[in-house]
Amino acid sequence: MTSAETTANVRWATVLCAVTAGLLGALIGVALTATAPIPGLVEPSAVVSTAIPIVRVLLDLSAVATIGLALLSVLVGYDRPNLTEPVLRRARPAAVAAALVWSASAVVALVLQTAEYKPGSPTLTASDLGTYVAEVGAGKALVIVAVLALVHAGLGFLALRQGEKVPAEVRVGLGLFALLPLPVTGHASNWSYHDYTMISMELHVMSAVAWCGGLGAMTVLLASNRTLLAYALPRFSKLATLCLVISTVTGLFNGGVEILANPTIGFWAGVFTTPYGRLMLLKLLCTGVIAGLGANLRWRLMPRILRHHRTAIASWATLEVTVMGLAFGFAVVLTRAPVTVS
Repeated sequence: MTSAETTANVRWATVLCAVTAGLLGALIGVALTATAPIPGLVEPSAVVSTAIPIVRVLLDLSAVATIGLALLSVLVGYDRPNLTEPVLRRARPAAVAAALVWSASAVVALVLQTAEYKPGSPTLTASDLGTYVAEVGAGKALVIVAVLALVHAGLGFLALRQGEKVPAEVRVGLGLFALLPLPVTGHASNWSYHDYTMISMELHVMSAVAWCGGLGAMTVLLASNRTLLAYALPRFSKLATLCLVISTVTGLFNGGVEILANPTIGFWAGVFTTPYGRLMLLKLLCTGVIAGLGANLRWRLMPRILRHHRTAIASWATLEVTVMGLAFGFAVVLTRAPVTVS
């Protein structure tokens, strides 16, 4: 057994590609949804308007990393600690760092969204933040997310000292629970199918994060470990297939309902002529590319991985994670995009 099979060779290039793609997707989304200023209306500064989706992408990707690194423990199993511990000793501190970034990003997003809520105000006070939290659902959601992410970091610190005595399933469950507050503050708040849409949004976010997080964690920490990869990848493949189906169906449902909620625009016009519709198409295109890359991994690479053969999984999986990052960037702006003809 080679050293490459017993140690975790961290692939930071995968992380860099995912974050860069996420930021690029957010900036593309901002450009597609930009509108001309309305005379006489005080609007947030361009810095605030651009910074919000950027910070929200960092929030989402840090959540993906936190949950994916916790999920890695479940994927590699608990019955071979001599093989898994070299990997998990790197995963655990990374998960703590990701959770702290998740919490900090939620706080920064709260400040920026408060500034957006009070355009033209030269300074923000604690009272302004309190008012935003009290009056706006997104404010309350960001506070809850910041607190839950901190709790997750606390569990991560315990796991650093006690290992898998702090069950990974608890960390995964808490991470997924922390995803729930923000989606319900987005679109479709006044639509008659509100309850169904909210459930669909929650399922969409959780499935996308578990899918991207699990693949990202394996790519970063397991790509060079043929023994553990051969064990974890088949387990993840089943989860990924389920997540692909759920995220695609719920995404189409959410997008279709949001467009139909505007009675002045027909469905097809809403898809092709509104910023929301164009972003939805870009995100759907990303999903198709991701599905194709996943099929390549499942049907062409996995049989060789199960035989412990050398493959180019790191390159293919990094490409898939990069497209996922781009989709997350589009998704952040999509939650704020107007369903109006541009």
